[in-house]
Amino acid sequence: MEKWIYNFGDGSADGKASMKNLLGGKGANLAEMSNLGLPVPPGFTITTEVCKKYFDNNKAANNVGLWKNYHNQSVMDKIYEALKDDCIKCEY
Repeated sequence: MEKWIYNFGDGSADGKASMKNLLGGKGANLAEMSNLGLPVPPGFTITTEVCKKYFDNNKAANNVGLWKNYHNQSVMDKIYEALKDDCIKCEY
């Protein structure tokens, strides 16, 4: 199974600057900044391959299987922790 989601933050990253074609410019740069130890909040980059599959499937995200490919609960927990105060203030 190909990797569709690359994590970054807290001083490490799955990707690097040379992966611009796969991660896009922002994703590659966030990965590189994190690898250099710059303060980057934890997060993830969805690859350009997912975008291609999305459009190949008539813009149907349920056919891409993206979230079945993502199993890093610790990153999701860090994202929640970083955003929870703002999210609690939101009205739905």
